[in-house]
Amino acid sequence: MLINRIVMSPMGTGGIIDPSGRFSQRVIDYYVARARGGAGLLISGMTRVETQIEERRESPFSTQPRADGYLFGCGLGELADAVHDYGAKMFIQLTAGFGRVVAPVTLRHKPVAPSVLPCFRSPDLMTRALDTEEVESLVRAFGFAAKVVHDSGIDGVMLHGHEGYLLDQFTTELWNKRTDKYGGSFRKRLTFPAEVVRSIKSAAGRDFPVVYQMALTHYLEGGREAEESINMAKHLEEIGVDAFLVDNGCYETWYWAHPPIYQPPGCMVDAAETIKSEVKVPIIAVGKLGYPELAESIIDEGKADLVALGRPLLADPDWPNKVRAGRWEEIRPCIGCHEGCLRRIILGSYISCAINPVTGNERELSLRPAEVSKSVLVIGGGPGGMEAARVAAQRGHRVTLWEKMPNLGGNLNAASAPGFKKDMRLFKEYLIRQITKNGVEVVMSKEATPESVSEENADVVIIATGSSCATLDMPGVEKESVLSASDALMDDSMSGISALVIGGGTVGCEVAVYLAERGQKVAVVEKLDHLADGLFEANSQQLVKMVGDSGIQVLTGSEIKEVTSNGLIIVNKEGKETIVKADTIVNATGFEPNCSLFEALRSELPKVYAIGDCVEPRQVMSAVWEAYRLARLI
Repeated sequence: MLINRIVMSPMGTGGIIDPSGRFSQRVIDYYVARARGGAGLLISGMTRVETQIEERRESPFSTQPRADGYLFGCGLGELADAVHDYGAKMFIQLTAGFGRVVAPVTLRHKPVAPSVLPCFRSPDLMTRALDTEEVESLVRAFGFAAKVVHDSGIDGVMLHGHEGYLLDQFTTELWNKRTDKYGGSFRKRLTFPAEVVRSIKSAAGRDFPVVYQMALTHYLEGGREAEESINMAKHLEEIGVDAFLVDNGCYETWYWAHPPIYQPPGCMVDAAETIKSEVKVPIIAVGKLGYPELAESIIDEGKADLVALGRPLLADPDWPNKVRAGRWEEIRPCIGCHEGCLRRIILGSYISCAINPVTGNERELSLRPAEVSKSVLVIGGGPGGMEAARVAAQRGHRVTLWEKMPNLGGNLNAASAPGFKKDMRLFKEYLIRQITKNGVEVVMSKEATPESVSEENADVVIIATGSSCATLDMPGVEKESVLSASDALMDDSMSGISALVIGGGTVGCEVAVYLAERGQKVAVVEKLDHLADGLFEANSQQLVKMVGDSGIQVLTGSEIKEVTSNGLIIVNKEGKETIVKADTIVNATGFEPNCSLFEALRSELPKVYAIGDCVEPRQVMSAVWEAYRLARLI
């Protein structure tokens, strides 16, 4: 019996797993924080049931928990006891492996799959088809791993059957071309997961819960569609699956399986509702459900039996307790960036959160009261300045924040202007409420100078003056038709019916979509051959799709030569010049640091620090992390 209907959905933990594959104390701390925060059921990230078929090279990229021996049961037992102390239940997600979506560089041998297929990451490299005996050995491995998990005191398992990983590949005709008992007809493609479920039940007991995670649709031509998924769920229910977690997507459509900021709240609830109407076992909904009123309505309206939160519990592990206590306004909202979580894991680091650096480092980075209360002056009310003020005040310091504008938020104000950036606006509002709650004295419309800062005589000065849109160096930039990206996002009275955006990075694409949504005819000029460079893959996939769906003209591989009275002169890679007409030119070529105040003070004051974009323009994560790590120590 669960204490509530809130599930922590499975997410990889990356480098906090012991290199041997055991659940380390650091992993236990990570899960305990979510159990203490009130989640009723916690599900681990993908845990290997064997290590020979996909033999991994030793590297941070391949660190994954294991359950293929009783040695690993020790860590699992400690995890179970720690989570149970808070009334939560713990499930382990068991995986057959990556198959065609593996990064080949992480393997010692050739990638494997149900059939000979091109690898997703390296299309020129073909996988090796698993032979029948290897699949049968995987079935046995699942049973043994489930026995290890069961005997350690863990409460159940989830099968990693979604997103186009190996188990999902077996169930999908697009990837399964086998002619043995594990391929062919629809039912034969379900032989592998069916045998796995039977193996688990045989080894761990009929009452040991098995949840199956699956996509309703891959949103991929040739992938599984809803009708087949319904029949699949019905069949697996008959075999013995006790519940389903239902999502959408695969690696080709990652923005479903890992919904970015651009996806609407509850983007996959309809998938859960579809399966719920066809089976009798409980259904878990997932997909941007970190909004209390939405999560509550899903249960009240019978669309699902439980709601799964992933990144919202990274951003705020106390989400369940805060909701139960009616403290919704204190929830730190996920901003859907993937920078602190999935990107870090892919880069070989540990899981964390862009707006909550404590995640994954719960002991080392926890806040402690200051030994001596100091006067702290923060210059700048953007995300870095507000986070520094929040943390310093929470630790007991006397904090004053100066902001030169009449409103707080800094560049978050422009960044959160489009409707599809609602999550960024929620984060801005959270920070504003937090500095108020923690007693920070805020002085608005106060522009700091070296003299005024020195006269304040604060013990510590934190400079968080942010960045401004970069200036263009070309003829014609002084024309009134040229706006910065920030001005374009904040100006509700833009004249003209056509706009040309210079720069196809994240900001340029977002501005272009925003203007197109407002009815303008938009074009984007980008010197690279692709858009949204540097953005996390799931986010860039969807943002580029939004650009295409909005009918925006895209001119890649082109550079600006001159701003004219009615548009731009651009030059392509072959040196050909073209005149592109537009009423408004939007400069989205990047940002420049506002560092002059820090440079003037750094040699004058004993305790002055710079954080965020005034050091170097980057993403929100950098400002928040630098602010937190500094303020926790002063």
